[in-house]
Amino acid sequence: MSHKQAPLVRPTWRFLFVHPAHFIAFGFGSGLAKKAPGTFGTIAALPLFALLMQWLSPQAIAWFCLPVFVIGCWASEVTGKTLGVHDYGGIVIDEIVAMWLVLLFVPVTVLGWGLAFALFRVFDILKPWPICWFDLRVPGGIGVMIDDILAGAYAVLALLLIQHFYSLA
Repeated sequence: MSHKQAPLVRPTWRFLFVHPAHFIAFGFGSGLAKKAPGTFGTIAALPLFALLMQWLSPQAIAWFCLPVFVIGCWASEVTGKTLGVHDYGGIVIDEIVAMWLVLLFVPVTVLGWGLAFALFRVFDILKPWPICWFDLRVPGGIGVMIDDILAGAYAVLALLLIQHFYSLA
């Protein structure tokens, strides 16, 4: 099923609280944005990451992303089935986890976070190979999650290359 397909149910705040998977999949409400829900999900990742930084080391945040990824697979699968759309645009837990991983590779500065945000969005939207291959061929919740992790990996590679030549501090 395509993410361009109309959902069986119209997602609303009420929909988010029918099942915990919906609340998680929709990025705690950020995916309800009428326009560019993926961008709003990515924006939601920023203050959440800042909170995580208050309690966890960067290494612990990286490890924390693993169970959140697994929970995201489950939540995306359940929510996609309820909506009747495999990768509905409002499902943004994938953007959140991927953005957390990208933020681990930049300094906590406006430039670092801004560039991380911009590069992640570019790769998530353009889906260069092999992201597009995974996006089209991997079903279920893992299919929803994996393409954003790969977009995050592309963003990290670009950020590491940029930081080799320029300081983001």
